[in-house]
Amino acid sequence: MIERKQITCTYARGYREICPYILGHKNGKEVALTYQFAGTNSKGKQVTGNWRCLYLSGVRNADLREGPWHGKSDHSHKQNCISEVDMDINPKSPYNPKRRMPDRTPNQQPRRGVSAGPRRNAFARDAWIRALQATSSIGSNATRLFADVLEEQGAQRGLAGALLSDSQSLTYTGLLEQANRYSRWALQRLAKGDVVCLLMPNRPEYVAIWVGITRVGGIVALINSNAVGSALAHAIASVSPKYVVVAAELHQRLREAFPDSPSCETCSDQQIANEVARYSGKTLCAFERRPVTIQDTALLIFTSGTTGLPKAAKVTHHRLLQWSLWFAGLGNFQPNDRIYNCLPLYHSVGGLVAIGSVLTAGGSVIIAEKFSTTRFWADIVKWECTLFQYIGELCRYLLAAPPSLEERRHKLRLACGNGLRADIWTKFKERFHIPQIIEFYAASEGTFSLFNIEGEPGAIGHVPAFLAPRFPAVIVRYDAETEQPYRDKHGHCVRCASNEVGEALGRIGSNWNDAESRFEGYINAAETERKILRNVFESGDAWYRTGDLMRRDGRGFIYFVDRIGDTFRWKGENVSTLQVAETLSACPGVAEIVVYGVAVPGADGRAGMAAIRAESNFDLAALHALAREGLPGYARPLFIRLCRQIDLTETFKPKKQALMNVGFNPRATSDPIYIEDRAADGYVRLDEAIYAAIQRGDVRL
Repeated sequence: MIERKQITCTYARGYREICPYILGHKNGKEVALTYQFAGTNSKGKQVTGNWRCLYLSGVRNADLREGPWHGKSDHSHKQNCISEVDMDINPKSPYNPKRRMPDRTPNQQPRRGVSAGPRRNAFARDAWIRALQATSSIGSNATRLFADVLEEQGAQRGLAGALLSDSQSLTYTGLLEQANRYSRWALQRLAKGDVVCLLMPNRPEYVAIWVGITRVGGIVALINSNAVGSALAHAIASVSPKYVVVAAELHQRLREAFPDSPSCETCSDQQIANEVARYSGKTLCAFERRPVTIQDTALLIFTSGTTGLPKAAKVTHHRLLQWSLWFAGLGNFQPNDRIYNCLPLYHSVGGLVAIGSVLTAGGSVIIAEKFSTTRFWADIVKWECTLFQYIGELCRYLLAAPPSLEERRHKLRLACGNGLRADIWTKFKERFHIPQIIEFYAASEGTFSLFNIEGEPGAIGHVPAFLAPRFPAVIVRYDAETEQPYRDKHGHCVRCASNEVGEALGRIGSNWNDAESRFEGYINAAETERKILRNVFESGDAWYRTGDLMRRDGRGFIYFVDRIGDTFRWKGENVSTLQVAETLSACPGVAEIVVYGVAVPGADGRAGMAAIRAESNFDLAALHALAREGLPGYARPLFIRLCRQIDLTETFKPKKQALMNVGFNPRATSDPIYIEDRAADGYVRLDEAIYAAIQRGDVRL
């Protein structure tokens, strides 16, 4: 619409050549008022000039092309096509659109030397269009699931590699056959909506399990394979599973988390492999297909959010398809693409985005058991990868590693991920010759995502002009004292000005059928309600609280600033301060404990620190032993501050911000501060010399 380009497409069995004039919504569905100047109607008859109302979910095979603009841009006649107008090409539109297009006569081109808006970045424009096209038809077939898209690819790709690793590889045919066996296993043992917990390291079988079970109505909870003790027990118990499928190497950890055995049946990976081997791998018959739709929950992914212990976020079949097809379109993934995935498969990025986007495009996924700086480039070259999925900390580790012969011998064309900070962006791109980077921001349970396709260092997103009226997010002023968005005298939130830091909110659609802006939340209804902010800009509206502080610059690029609440991020993982505090408070002599994250020079995220008011029987060695046994490595506090007292607010909350401001600087407090020394297997006193070495970057934490 901005560039006055013609569109060719198929709609309602007719081939259409159209010029779009108005874009908006009617009854919760996206609609466009277009002028069809050529093509056919639904009955195959030629059309030479008619106004057409098109529901976007029904548009197929859309493509852009140059050509004269048909119709009149100053249209003002009465129309019943669109009830809520988002965009109108008429600069004098009588329909009160949210956005008016630039005043330009039909077929007029921008003057030479003058910016043409989105034309400044053709890659970004084309990427957005591909993503929109790839996802536009999801809602038109409610029973077409992720597994069905895999079958479509399997019919074409057959014996091509789907999931590849050093220990196991599955072709498209092999993946589908194995998934069908798990479907038939589930049909015998699970009712629709029953939960199966999956506790397993990275391997191709992992994907076959959840694809097969979810296809027939089971729900698979992806359990953090690093979780131990009470954290592991909490995760499993919170979803009330019927079965737990556990890898042999993690079985002992499961037994330790449930000394009295869990209240569900446990299956080892070998045990379930033997069971499913008895079933046929042929395509499911119609009578084996339960009535499962894209509205149903497929997966549960644990996210710590901003408060409390890890929560199980719902991932519907629609969201699974949306993520997969969107990223496939955005990155223009092709059957000859190979993605290197060394991120955990229990994460939404490593387990769903990296996997789903490439498989739905017919490409291959290389699954590494875990990230290794020494193996990374050798694997990239060995597997001839064209793509890789990252998190910011991964990129920083690669930059810190010594140069290798393989780091520039690769065939990579694109890196996609989140958390690549501005201070290393250019260094990373130039040292390793990465042609294109797509940085994004998303949450497993969130109602919106952000994408930086333009390659702006440090930005997590940029909203193109043609999507601005439909963008379902806003940054509002945040009150650090109340830990809530600021409200004006009318009780409404206030949008942040350019470069003003505030909390990002995502609009929750009022129509439950609007899956893209629906907040599915968590399995716990109270936790879901806690993330919803109401009456934000008008009475009755509802918005999702991200718990993340962001700012938007004058050019429209959005930057992540910090996390708020009781969660911080370290080593690529979300750390719940409540979980850490509850674990360590069991140590004898701990009277009070406050856990928080502190910034460390040269590192992404925040390192864990615990301020403790201790009694006479407190033993620092015992605390370290408890942390080592009860917490995964990334969640263990790196610093300990022994306080004479912990100051409280008027509402009896610890003054956490004051503790964070002091951090681990021994000069800023008379309280003794300790740092974890893994070589000594304990905490040692942090003096000014160690502090200075950390500030210089001489100590790697």
